Amino acid sequence: MVIRTRLNETNAVYFVTITCFNWINLFEITNFYPFIYRWFNFMIAGKKKIIGYVIMPNHMHLLIYIPEDSEEINKVIGEGKRFMAYDMVKALTELNLVKLQDFLHESVFDFEKIRGKKHQVFRPNSDIKLCYDEDIIIQKLDYIHHNPVSGKWNLVDDYIEYPHSSAAFYELGAPGHIRIFHYKDVWE
Repeated sequence: MVIRTRLNETNAVYFVTITCFNWINLFEITNFYPFIYRWFNFMIAGKKKIIGYVIMPNHMHLLIYIPEDSEEINKVIGEGKRFMAYDMVKALTELNLVKLQDFLHESVFDFEKIRGKKHQVFRPNSDIKLCYDEDIIIQKLDYIHHNPVSGKWNLVDDYIEYPHSSAAFYELGAPGHIRIFHYKDVWE
C-alpha cells in the first residue's frame, strides 16, 4: 500500500525525486529529455520556478518553488507524472519496444487498474521534501549537480558538462534547456 503525505505549504521550495518504475532507464531508452523540458516549461508558465534539476537515465531530481497562489506540490507532481506517462507510452510504441511496454502494462497495481491506469511508468510515490532554509537548498543543489558523476553513474568527467542539469547555469552562468531561477532570486 502506498502512503501519501500531503505537503501543502506554498511560497516554498521543494526537493523532488521522480523515479522510473523498477529503476528502468526509460528516459535514456526513449530519449525522453525533451518531454521533461516541456513539463518544466509548463510549470514555469504556471508561475512555478525551477531552481535546479538533473535528469538521469532513470530518475530526475528538481528543486521547485511553489508560489503562494498555486496548487499543492503533490498535485503538481502527480499531474506531471500522469501526462509524462502518456508521452512515455507513446514513445515506447513509436520505438516498437513492445516487451517493455507490456511489462509496464502488467506492472500496474490492481487498485490502479480499477481507476483506468494502463502502464506503471513511474514509481508510485515521489520523494518530496520541503527545503526550509537556504542551507538545505544549497545542499540539495550540490547533490543534484554531482549526481551524474557520483556512484555508479560516471556519465561525464566533469559534472558541469552534463547536458541535462542546471550545473552549468550555476557554475558558468550558461543558459540551459529551460529558464532557471537562481535560488537567491526565487522570492523576488
